[in-house]
Amino acid sequence: MRSYVKIYGPPILEAIKALETVAVDMPEVCIMDTVLEQSSDIVLARADPELLHGYFRTLPIEVTRERCESIISKSGESVGEYDFYFEWFTEPSISQVNSLIGSVDEALAPLGCKYTITTKS
Repeated sequence: MRSYVKIYGPPILEAIKALETVAVDMPEVCIMDTVLEQSSDIVLARADPELLHGYFRTLPIEVTRERCESIISKSGESVGEYDFYFEWFTEPSISQVNSLIGSVDEALAPLGCKYTITTKS
């Protein structure tokens, strides 16, 4: 199951980084976004967590090497028309989805951009 996020309005890149930061503290999900998807290094990074560790050093929080091994989706699914998705390792409860929405609200509010979130199988 995935929770897809579509970001409206600038700053898109900062919003994606904010969502990546949210995901770091959510061990029950992995992610994919348009920045990672377009990176030519993503295939190599999936095989070498050290490359991902370097990528995630740009976030305002510490990302452990262990989390780098699990944070990027290995499903191969594209973000499609969305900008970002959180892929749940197990089917989330309503409480977990609501918590995610609250975390996304909090992360994106200072940026002033709007978003939609859609959770589906």
